Amino acid sequence: MSSFLRPADADEPPLTLLPAQAVYRPVSSHLAIAPPVSVVIPAMNEAENLPYVFKTLPDWIHEVILVDGNSTDDTVRVARELWPGVTVVPQRGKGKGDALISGFAACTGEIIVMIDADGSADGGEIVSYVSALVSGADFAKGSRFANGGGTDDMTPVRKLGNRVLTAIVNTKFGARYTDLCYGYNAFWRHCLHEIALDCAGFEVETLMNIRVVKAGLRVQEIPSHEYNRIHGVSNLRAVRDGLRVLKVIVRERGSRRNRSARPALITGDAL
Repeated sequence: MSSFLRPADADEPPLTLLPAQAVYRPVSSHLAIAPPVSVVIPAMNEAENLPYVFKTLPDWIHEVILVDGNSTDDTVRVARELWPGVTVVPQRGKGKGDALISGFAACTGEIIVMIDADGSADGGEIVSYVSALVSGADFAKGSRFANGGGTDDMTPVRKLGNRVLTAIVNTKFGARYTDLCYGYNAFWRHCLHEIALDCAGFEVETLMNIRVVKAGLRVQEIPSHEYNRIHGVSNLRAVRDGLRVLKVIVRERGSRRNRSARPALITGDAL
Protein backbone atom coordinates (compact mmCIF):
# COMPACT_ATOMS: atom_id res chain seq x y z
CA MET A 1 0.00 0.00 0.00
CA SER A 2 1.30 3.44 -0.86
CA SER A 3 1.94 6.09 1.73
CA PHE A 4 3.14 9.64 1.66
CA LEU A 5 4.18 12.38 4.07
CA ARG A 6 3.34 16.05 3.95
CA PRO A 7 6.53 18.16 3.71
CA ALA A 8 7.33 19.90 7.00
CA ASP A 9 8.33 23.53 7.24
CA ALA A 10 11.82 23.83 8.71
CA ASP A 11 10.68 26.65 11.01
CA GLU A 12 7.79 24.68 12.44
CA PRO A 13 8.12 22.66 15.66
CA PRO A 14 7.74 18.88 15.39
CA LEU A 15 4.12 17.89 14.97
CA THR A 16 2.64 15.81 17.77
CA LEU A 17 -0.11 13.76 16.23
CA LEU A 18 -1.42 12.01 19.33
CA PRO A 19 -1.31 12.58 23.10
CA ALA A 20 1.00 10.33 25.10
CA GLN A 21 -1.97 8.70 26.85
CA ALA A 22 -3.75 7.80 23.59
CA VAL A 23 -5.36 4.36 23.54
CA TYR A 24 -4.15 2.30 20.61
CA ARG A 25 -6.41 -0.24 18.91
CA PRO A 26 -4.78 -3.26 17.23
CA VAL A 27 -5.94 -3.20 13.61
CA SER A 28 -3.69 -5.87 12.12
CA SER A 29 -0.51 -7.75 12.98
CA HIS A 30 1.57 -4.72 11.95
CA LEU A 31 -0.69 -1.73 12.63
CA ALA A 32 -2.29 -0.12 15.68
CA ILE A 33 -4.19 3.17 15.61
CA ALA A 34 -5.47 5.71 18.11
CA PRO A 35 -8.13 7.56 16.06
CA PRO A 36 -11.59 6.11 16.76
CA VAL A 37 -13.37 4.75 13.68
CA SER A 38 -17.11 5.22 13.06
CA VAL A 39 -18.94 3.04 10.51
CA VAL A 40 -22.11 4.48 8.95
CA ILE A 41 -24.63 2.04 7.46
CA PRO A 42 -27.75 3.44 5.76
CA ALA A 43 -30.45 0.77 5.77
CA MET A 44 -34.08 0.33 4.79
CA ASN A 45 -35.64 -3.12 5.15
CA GLU A 46 -32.28 -4.89 5.29
CA ALA A 47 -32.95 -7.22 8.26
CA GLU A 48 -32.00 -10.31 6.24
CA ASN A 49 -28.72 -8.79 5.04
CA LEU A 50 -27.47 -7.25 8.28
CA PRO A 51 -26.13 -10.54 9.75
CA TYR A 52 -23.76 -10.83 6.77
CA VAL A 53 -22.74 -7.16 7.03
CA PHE A 54 -22.10 -7.13 10.76
CA LYS A 55 -20.23 -10.44 10.66
CA THR A 56 -17.52 -8.84 8.51
CA LEU A 57 -17.07 -5.69 10.63
CA PRO A 58 -13.81 -5.65 12.62
CA ASP A 59 -14.22 -5.67 16.40
CA TRP A 60 -11.80 -2.77 16.88
CA ILE A 61 -14.08 -0.12 15.37
CA HIS A 62 -15.29 2.55 17.77
CA GLU A 63 -18.98 2.67 16.84
CA VAL A 64 -21.59 1.61 14.30
CA ILE A 65 -24.18 4.16 13.19
CA LEU A 66 -27.22 2.56 11.56
CA VAL A 67 -29.43 5.07 9.74
CA ASP A 68 -32.89 3.55 9.50
CA GLY A 69 -34.91 4.71 6.51
CA ASN A 70 -38.30 3.98 8.09
CA SER A 71 -37.94 0.21 7.75
CA THR A 72 -41.07 -1.91 7.99
CA ASP A 73 -39.19 -5.12 8.81
CA ASP A 74 -36.95 -5.98 11.79
CA THR A 75 -33.92 -3.98 10.61
CA VAL A 76 -33.52 -2.04 13.87
CA ARG A 77 -34.12 -5.04 16.16
CA VAL A 78 -31.68 -7.22 14.24
CA ALA A 79 -29.02 -4.49 14.28
CA ARG A 80 -29.30 -4.15 18.06
CA GLU A 81 -29.05 -7.89 18.55
CA LEU A 82 -26.00 -8.15 16.33
CA TRP A 83 -24.18 -5.09 17.71
CA PRO A 84 -25.60 -4.17 21.16
CA GLY A 85 -23.86 -0.80 21.19
CA VAL A 86 -25.16 0.28 17.78
CA THR A 87 -26.44 3.85 17.47
CA VAL A 88 -29.72 3.94 15.54
CA VAL A 89 -30.52 7.21 13.77
CA PRO A 90 -34.05 7.52 12.36
CA GLN A 91 -33.97 9.02 8.87
CA ARG A 92 -36.33 11.96 8.52
CA GLY A 93 -35.97 12.54 4.79
CA LYS A 94 -35.58 10.17 1.84
CA GLY A 95 -32.69 8.93 -0.26
CA LYS A 96 -29.18 7.61 0.35
CA GLY A 97 -27.63 11.06 0.46
CA ASP A 98 -30.03 12.18 3.15
CA ALA A 99 -29.32 9.00 5.14
CA LEU A 100 -25.55 9.45 4.95
CA ILE A 101 -25.73 13.10 5.98
CA SER A 102 -27.81 12.10 9.02
CA GLY A 103 -25.37 9.33 9.87
CA PHE A 104 -22.27 11.51 9.51
CA ALA A 105 -23.79 14.06 11.89
CA ALA A 106 -24.15 11.37 14.56
CA CYS A 107 -20.53 10.14 14.35
CA THR A 108 -18.13 10.73 17.22
CA GLY A 109 -15.10 9.07 15.64
CA GLU A 110 -12.26 10.87 13.88
CA ILE A 111 -12.40 8.47 10.92
CA ILE A 112 -15.72 7.78 9.18
CA VAL A 113 -16.36 4.74 6.99
CA MET A 114 -19.49 4.47 4.82
CA ILE A 115 -20.67 1.01 3.81
CA ASP A 116 -23.86 -0.42 2.28
CA ALA A 117 -26.28 -2.66 4.18
CA ASP A 118 -27.04 -5.11 1.35
CA GLY A 119 -24.10 -7.44 1.94
CA SER A 120 -22.27 -6.36 -1.23
CA ALA A 121 -19.25 -4.95 0.64
CA ASP A 122 -16.72 -6.79 2.80
CA GLY A 123 -16.19 -5.05 6.14
CA GLY A 124 -12.82 -6.78 6.35
CA GLU A 125 -11.54 -4.28 3.79
CA ILE A 126 -11.95 -1.45 6.30
CA VAL A 127 -8.39 -2.05 7.50
CA SER A 128 -7.09 -1.02 4.05
CA TYR A 129 -9.10 2.20 4.11
CA VAL A 130 -7.98 3.10 7.62
CA SER A 131 -4.35 2.26 6.80
CA ALA A 132 -4.46 4.71 3.89
CA LEU A 133 -5.85 7.46 6.10
CA VAL A 134 -3.37 7.07 8.95
CA SER A 135 -0.59 7.00 6.32
CA GLY A 136 -1.51 10.50 5.16
CA ALA A 137 -4.58 10.42 2.91
CA ASP A 138 -7.58 12.63 3.65
CA PHE A 139 -10.05 10.49 1.71
CA ALA A 140 -9.82 6.76 0.96
CA LYS A 141 -11.96 5.97 -2.05
CA GLY A 142 -13.05 2.44 -2.88
CA SER A 143 -12.62 1.32 -6.48
CA ARG A 144 -13.95 -1.82 -8.14
CA PHE A 145 -11.73 -1.18 -11.17
CA ALA A 146 -8.38 -0.46 -9.52
CA ASN A 147 -5.87 -3.31 -9.68
CA GLY A 148 -7.10 -5.90 -7.18
CA GLY A 149 -10.72 -4.76 -7.17
CA GLY A 150 -13.75 -6.32 -8.85
CA THR A 151 -17.52 -6.52 -9.04
CA ASP A 152 -20.08 -9.31 -9.28
CA ASP A 153 -23.01 -6.92 -9.30
CA MET A 154 -22.69 -4.47 -12.19
CA THR A 155 -24.51 -5.06 -15.46
CA PRO A 156 -22.77 -4.16 -18.77
CA VAL A 157 -24.99 -1.07 -19.03
CA ARG A 158 -24.03 0.14 -15.56
CA LYS A 159 -20.34 -0.54 -16.23
CA LEU A 160 -20.49 1.51 -19.41
CA GLY A 161 -22.33 4.34 -17.69
CA ASN A 162 -19.88 4.38 -14.80
CA ARG A 163 -16.93 4.42 -17.20
CA VAL A 164 -18.35 7.34 -19.17
CA LEU A 165 -19.21 9.35 -16.05
CA THR A 166 -15.78 8.63 -14.56
CA ALA A 167 -14.09 9.88 -17.73
CA ILE A 168 -16.17 13.09 -17.65
CA VAL A 169 -15.23 13.82 -14.02
CA ASN A 170 -11.56 13.09 -14.69
CA THR A 171 -11.56 15.43 -17.68
CA LYS A 172 -13.56 18.26 -16.13
CA PHE A 173 -12.05 18.26 -12.64
CA GLY A 174 -8.51 16.99 -13.18
CA ALA A 175 -9.09 13.77 -11.24
CA ARG A 176 -7.65 10.33 -12.02
CA TYR A 177 -10.36 8.07 -10.70
CA THR A 178 -10.88 4.52 -11.93
CA ASP A 179 -14.37 4.26 -10.40
CA LEU A 180 -16.89 7.03 -9.75
CA CYS A 181 -20.22 5.62 -8.55
CA TYR A 182 -19.21 3.44 -5.59
CA GLY A 183 -20.37 3.89 -2.03
CA TYR A 184 -17.56 2.26 -0.02
CA ASN A 185 -15.36 5.11 1.18
CA ALA A 186 -13.62 6.39 4.30
CA PHE A 187 -12.36 9.80 5.35
CA TRP A 188 -11.25 11.97 8.24
CA ARG A 189 -14.13 13.74 9.94
CA HIS A 190 -12.68 17.18 9.12
CA CYS A 191 -13.36 16.54 5.42
CA LEU A 192 -17.09 17.07 6.04
CA HIS A 193 -16.47 20.77 6.60
CA GLU A 194 -14.79 21.06 3.22
CA ILE A 195 -17.20 19.09 1.03
CA ALA A 196 -20.51 20.29 2.58
CA LEU A 197 -22.88 17.62 1.25
CA ASP A 198 -26.28 18.82 0.07
CA CYS A 199 -28.01 16.14 -2.02
CA ALA A 200 -30.45 13.40 -1.11
CA GLY A 201 -30.07 10.56 -3.63
CA PHE A 202 -27.54 8.01 -4.89
CA GLU A 203 -25.64 10.84 -6.57
CA VAL A 204 -24.17 11.72 -3.16
CA GLU A 205 -21.23 9.41 -3.89
CA THR A 206 -20.34 11.33 -7.04
CA LEU A 207 -20.77 14.64 -5.24
CA MET A 208 -18.31 13.57 -2.56
CA ASN A 209 -15.77 12.41 -5.13
CA ILE A 210 -15.97 15.70 -7.01
CA ARG A 211 -15.82 17.92 -3.96
CA VAL A 212 -12.77 16.24 -2.44
CA VAL A 213 -10.98 16.99 -5.70
CA LYS A 214 -12.17 20.60 -5.70
CA ALA A 215 -11.12 20.98 -2.07
CA GLY A 216 -7.58 19.84 -2.86
CA LEU A 217 -7.76 16.89 -0.45
CA ARG A 218 -5.37 13.97 -0.71
CA VAL A 219 -7.18 10.94 -2.13
CA GLN A 220 -6.06 7.33 -2.23
CA GLU A 221 -7.98 4.68 -4.15
CA ILE A 222 -8.50 1.37 -2.38
CA PRO A 223 -9.12 -1.78 -4.48
CA SER A 224 -12.46 -3.21 -3.37
CA HIS A 225 -14.58 -6.17 -4.41
CA GLU A 226 -18.32 -5.66 -4.75
CA TYR A 227 -20.43 -8.77 -4.24
CA ASN A 228 -24.02 -9.37 -5.28
CA ARG A 229 -26.77 -8.14 -2.98
CA ILE A 230 -27.68 -11.12 -0.80
CA HIS A 231 -31.40 -10.54 -0.25
CA GLY A 232 -33.92 -8.10 -1.67
CA VAL A 233 -33.91 -5.80 -4.66
CA SER A 234 -31.82 -2.66 -5.11
CA ASN A 235 -33.50 0.74 -5.41
CA LEU A 236 -30.82 1.81 -7.91
CA ARG A 237 -32.12 2.64 -11.39
CA ALA A 238 -29.35 2.94 -13.98
CA VAL A 239 -30.89 5.54 -16.30
CA ARG A 240 -32.67 7.65 -13.68
CA ASP A 241 -29.73 7.76 -11.28
CA GLY A 242 -27.23 8.15 -14.10
CA LEU A 243 -29.01 11.32 -15.19
CA ARG A 244 -28.97 12.60 -11.61
CA VAL A 245 -25.23 11.97 -11.44
CA LEU A 246 -24.73 13.82 -14.72
CA LYS A 247 -26.75 16.75 -13.38
CA VAL A 248 -24.48 16.90 -10.32
CA ILE A 249 -21.38 16.92 -12.54
CA VAL A 250 -22.74 19.82 -14.60
CA ARG A 251 -23.71 21.78 -11.51
CA GLU A 252 -20.36 21.27 -9.80
CA ARG A 253 -18.47 22.21 -12.95
CA GLY A 254 -20.09 25.62 -12.79
CA SER A 255 -19.20 26.26 -9.15
CA ARG A 256 -15.91 27.52 -7.79
CA ARG A 257 -13.19 25.30 -6.34
CA ASN A 258 -12.77 25.45 -2.58
CA ARG A 259 -9.00 25.64 -2.88
CA SER A 260 -6.44 26.29 -5.56
CA ALA A 261 -4.33 23.25 -4.66
CA ARG A 262 -4.87 20.08 -6.65
CA PRO A 263 -5.18 16.77 -4.80
CA ALA A 264 -2.81 13.87 -5.07
CA LEU A 265 -4.54 10.66 -6.12
CA ILE A 266 -2.51 7.67 -5.08
CA THR A 267 -3.13 4.48 -7.04
CA GLY A 268 0.34 2.98 -7.02
CA ASP A 269 3.50 4.83 -6.08
CA ALA A 270 3.24 7.96 -4.00
CA LEU A 271 2.93 11.18 -5.95
